[in-house]
Amino acid sequence: MRLGRRGLLRAAAAAGALNLAWPLAAGHSPAQARAAAEALGATYDPAPFTLGVASGDPLPHGVVLWTRLVPDPFAVEQDLPETVEVGWTVAEDRGMRTVVQRGTVHASATLGHSVHVPVDGLRPGRHYYYAFTARGRTSRIGRTKTAPAPGARRVVFASANCQKFYDGYYAALRGIAAEELDFVVHLGDYIYEYGPGSGDRDRNHDTGECLTLADYRKRYALYKGDPSLRAAHANHPWFLTWDDHEVRNNYSPAVGGAPFLQRRLAAYQAWYEHQPHRDGEPGVDAALPEPVLHRRRDIGGLVELTVLDLRSYRTVPDTADGSILGTRQRDWLKQGVTNAPDAWHCWANSIMLSQLRAKPGSDIMFPDQWDGFRTERADVLGHVHGAQLEDLVVITGDWHSAFVDEIRTDFDAADSPVVGAEFTSHSVCSGAYRPEWNEKNGPLMGEANPHLQYFQAGSYGYDLYEVTPERWTTHMRVVRSRHDPKSPVSTLTKWHVDRGKPGAYEDSATSGSHAHYRRD
Repeated sequence: MRLGRRGLLRAAAAAGALNLAWPLAAGHSPAQARAAAEALGATYDPAPFTLGVASGDPLPHGVVLWTRLVPDPFAVEQDLPETVEVGWTVAEDRGMRTVVQRGTVHASATLGHSVHVPVDGLRPGRHYYYAFTARGRTSRIGRTKTAPAPGARRVVFASANCQKFYDGYYAALRGIAAEELDFVVHLGDYIYEYGPGSGDRDRNHDTGECLTLADYRKRYALYKGDPSLRAAHANHPWFLTWDDHEVRNNYSPAVGGAPFLQRRLAAYQAWYEHQPHRDGEPGVDAALPEPVLHRRRDIGGLVELTVLDLRSYRTVPDTADGSILGTRQRDWLKQGVTNAPDAWHCWANSIMLSQLRAKPGSDIMFPDQWDGFRTERADVLGHVHGAQLEDLVVITGDWHSAFVDEIRTDFDAADSPVVGAEFTSHSVCSGAYRPEWNEKNGPLMGEANPHLQYFQAGSYGYDLYEVTPERWTTHMRVVRSRHDPKSPVSTLTKWHVDRGKPGAYEDSATSGSHAHYRRD
């Protein structure tokens, strides 16, 4: 009888030999660690492009192409020269016959032999194919898409968040890979820094808590061993922001001494090394060792996408002058509101913007969210209202559950104006609260938060957004089981926002779907 992955883990643990079955345990060489990872379901592309390829930050005339040379995903030191010449090619066809751009760059050990190629001179709103070469080898072929030119009549994109490796498989990312999209937005918690999880799991973290650059690099190598993650990167360009687990749970850069500063910068570098990120802006020097994530992008004159960074500049929460944005990012955001074009305005927001009281009459909120920075939130949303910004939709991760909220200038005043809608998405696989908690607390949260329209937990997946000049539609896409890497995907429910009318409403065809709270 063939022993499955869970069975292998259980048997190893029962025999007191988990360290003999799991990657990077004591005494394992990197080669043995990789073999053990692959036996438990991980796969890697052929060396040296083991972690795959990706593209990101699509503009009408260009994208950023990414790869990292990692012949041995679990080795601390790679068997590579200090610098390696890497060739790249962009073509109009998957067969790579109609080449439109090519060049070479040098990958340096300083940044883990990662490669970030800003490609320009492409045509808007079309697919391109790309590949890398190095040391006589060629990578897989990736597909990307440039942003549409002004006048777009339809934009379709997806968001993903919270993909804790030991909580399940990435069937949701497999679903994203198969969708026809203009781009993907990742809302944070791409990796988790924890050591191995306890109990019976499909798979697990392979080392202790991440503290050093080497730790974080190995953690990214583990996560990118999931073929669905690599496929989603290879099929679509991504925008990315981060939340806390890319560094440490609920961290603030304002807290911690020199050891934490060193850890944070190591985590930031590892994130950059593994993502298709355009650092800084055109004509502006790169910002490493602290990447600049916030940016504003015009998507075909139809969607103005604003990517926020809610970690790098925050202060301690629950203080009179606390800030989740930092002064410069807040001023930049408000200036964008003042000068906003006539378009849908989408804020990519890693943690919940709307207020969330735990139960009626309670002052208990979640200070790691915008709730810990209420004065700044009131200032920003008051500016949105004062500037008469219309068609604001905020997309959010972090909660491992789905919420739909009306965004109000004052969440404690039922008659305050609605200035937008917020969609908080299910996680890719990171665990939600237990069913009994959701059943009990869903109605309590609804009663305590009149702006809350919908809450559903215990499902896993991603949100897909279909945007036209007349309507925004959010499709909540969920997998049948996060424990099945090939689980099918279906639509749980759909919500709409009509142009010129703030707030969202549920599609009548899906309004009978399961929910733990739905406002009457």
